Amino acid sequence: MQTLTEKEKMLSGEYYFPSNKVLQQDRAKAKAVCQQFNLAPESAKKSALKALQGLFAASPNSWIEPTFYCDYGYNIHMGRNFYANHNVVILDAAPVTFGDDVMLAPGVLISTASHPLDAKKRNKGLETAKPITIGNSVWIGMGAKILDGVTIGDNAVIAAGALVNKDVPANTVVAGVPAVVIRQIENEDTISV
Repeated sequence: MQTLTEKEKMLSGEYYFPSNKVLQQDRAKAKAVCQQFNLAPESAKKSALKALQGLFAASPNSWIEPTFYCDYGYNIHMGRNFYANHNVVILDAAPVTFGDDVMLAPGVLISTASHPLDAKKRNKGLETAKPITIGNSVWIGMGAKILDGVTIGDNAVIAAGALVNKDVPANTVVAGVPAVVIRQIENEDTISV
């Protein structure tokens, strides 16, 4: 029976040690690219953005404002027309998948990582990661936090400051800590452009 590497354990949702040398090197590479992007002068922002997008093979028409941070980058998958405003953090120990036309307001935090409830495991430095999936045409408001294992349906709106710890149905607005559905998005909410 083959023993999984810590990276393979991380990607399969098992307990893993983030202190593993390979994972530390992967995070260091991503942080260096993020730092280069975040510190680039305005005149060099487009080339710095291309380097950043190289971490996660960004889709066409994606735009990210500085500052931006991620753990690995290679677990981030973006659809078309992705936009992230200032101070977005994506902790991508597991896949984070964005549909098309997703907008993130300033200060959004998306985290796939979690720590064990068992103190002995936690004190050993173990953690787990569960994927996050965000559908098409989702708007995530300022300062919202999306936790591990969550799926957000198409056209959903996450209110500013919401803490999303469970799945969000399509065509709904959620708000609060923890976030709950406060209303459906109805046809009268849409306009023809």
